[in-house]
Amino acid sequence: MSRVIVYGVGAVGGVVAASLARVGREVIGIARGRRLAAIQERGIMLRTPHFSEHIPVPCVADPSEIGFREGDMMMLAMKTQDTPAALDRLRAAGWTDGPIYCAQNGVTNEDLTLRVFPNVHGILVMLPCTFSDMDEAVTFSTPRHGVFEVGRYPGGIDDDDRRMAEALEAGNIGGFPAEDVMAAKYGKLIINLVNIIQAAVGVGAMKNAAPIREMANVEAKAALAAAGITWRDVGGSDPRRDELMKQVEVPGVVTVGGSTSQSLARGAGSVETDYLNGEISRLGRLHGVPTPVNDCLNRLGDQLARGGAAPGSMSVEALKGLLRETEAGV
Repeated sequence: MSRVIVYGVGAVGGVVAASLARVGREVIGIARGRRLAAIQERGIMLRTPHFSEHIPVPCVADPSEIGFREGDMMMLAMKTQDTPAALDRLRAAGWTDGPIYCAQNGVTNEDLTLRVFPNVHGILVMLPCTFSDMDEAVTFSTPRHGVFEVGRYPGGIDDDDRRMAEALEAGNIGGFPAEDVMAAKYGKLIINLVNIIQAAVGVGAMKNAAPIREMANVEAKAALAAAGITWRDVGGSDPRRDELMKQVEVPGVVTVGGSTSQSLARGAGSVETDYLNGEISRLGRLHGVPTPVNDCLNRLGDQLARGGAAPGSMSVEALKGLLRETEAGV
């Protein structure tokens, strides 16, 4: 049975590691700081709409502490801004040609990884999750903990993808091998453009911020079209969201929002906006498509992270005013 190494045991990585370990799959996590210490001492408290259970999960501080074996599967689950350093540590630890799966938002990680390692796979992550306590991982999804698509980068599927999908399925995470996983990840990129808006104005104000979200999405679709990039809708029209991952409350758990909001709430000092809205800005600049809304939102993400702002610290009107000042036309 293949061993899964989860590099980055945050919200997504924590749910994956605990879910696999709970059903007897061999898992090793790589974490840091207080998160590492808590998991080493207590394991991961996996909270779902149906149960809360402490799961023992072996966890180390660096890949050099792991004796890699034939058949190991490496899952990257850190934020994109932390990927280059993680790849450097993996190379120093002796990882070579085993499969590496990028279970991360955005579309940059696969290309970064391919510069260093030959066997790269993308994972579309649909997993509403969070953690607040250092030994916790929470999923708000039922009946499955989430839905993942798995495929080779830049396309196709192989036996490694089938092995990963099988492991995920065993852990109650929907695993779907996908020939066009990057098309799905570009579709998720469009969805994730809202992350910084939510982080700025807060979950409760998102209805009033809908025009900003729509303008960011329109820019993204124009930039993707100009670049000749195919994307696939994995939003509300995807039937798996209703069939496999209805979002419900978990008793005793309150979330501040998505991954960017969570980074601000934890005072992480950085957010992944450069690789979400910033990816649209990059494509727009390469292909002559104006992207003023995403440009502004990208700058805002950096400002909020550097300033230590809390989620929801900005009003919708203030955000609209900022966009008007930068000629984004809102």
